[in-house]
Amino acid sequence: MELFRVRAPGSLTTVQDLGRRAFLDRGVPLSGALDEYACRVANLLVGSPEAAALLEITVTGPVLEALAIADIALTGAVMEMTINGKPAQGWRMHRVNPGDVVRIPQAIGGCRGYFAVTGGIDVPAVMGSRSTFEKAKIGGLGGRRLVKGDVLSRGAGDPLPIPREIPAQWIPRYDREITLRAIPGPQDDFFQQGGLDVFFRAAYTVTPQADRMGYRLGGPAVCRDPGAPESIVTEPTMPGNIQIPADGRPIILLVEQTSGGYAKIATVVATDLSRVAQALPGTVVRFEPVTLSTAHRLYRDQQHRLQSLRECFANG
Repeated sequence: MELFRVRAPGSLTTVQDLGRRAFLDRGVPLSGALDEYACRVANLLVGSPEAAALLEITVTGPVLEALAIADIALTGAVMEMTINGKPAQGWRMHRVNPGDVVRIPQAIGGCRGYFAVTGGIDVPAVMGSRSTFEKAKIGGLGGRRLVKGDVLSRGAGDPLPIPREIPAQWIPRYDREITLRAIPGPQDDFFQQGGLDVFFRAAYTVTPQADRMGYRLGGPAVCRDPGAPESIVTEPTMPGNIQIPADGRPIILLVEQTSGGYAKIATVVATDLSRVAQALPGTVVRFEPVTLSTAHRLYRDQQHRLQSLRECFANG
């Protein structure tokens, strides 16, 4: 069913879901929503499966004209969405009717918004996912970002009988100074003579070189131990790995890279990748060392919040 006509596409708006996870061993990146928590909650708010395709909006959002009735929800960055010029609060469900105009202006907090619709955005699945990977031109709308004149369709699904919203305490804050919890390694043994201490004590800054592949940080250089190689044999990478290139400035890898040859000093825990996704250039970043057991506890806590939401919505 045709749902929206794109009047203006925004600065970078793509179709994403939870990613294509089965082809990493063949060099196909994960792709998918950078802020998985915001993605899942947006879909829950409109009654869609958590893995349904939605729009990932970077910094400035689109203007959309509704062609059919549907429920919508915007999570993630604070973007002050309006429907026909009237404010429409984020992190809750709203209904649109044919002819309604949805505007999503520039973010005033955070970086990426997630716009979900009844039934999910309906585009062909490529290798098991509808996520857009622009560099390879696969997924989404022909492997590209939205452009003016595009028509978005939705999958099957009925509007919900009552509006949904989530408790305020479960809505993240997007500060301009963030602390990312990270597990040392896998090549932390390259940095035992001071480099690891510098990394975990320094304040870094997100540079303009920040995209879906990774975030380059500015700040104190992290030095390798004498005799430690500048690079390693290229090996698989995962979102959250923190590479130390030749200049010593960390790079946080995200969802559009599958391998790398720089030593990785630490790995950001999965639950904190959403903080990276919402960090604009200029954001101050610090790293806090944690154990694997702490990372597991943080993940369980987040899953418990999501399960509580599922149960709350299931019970009306």
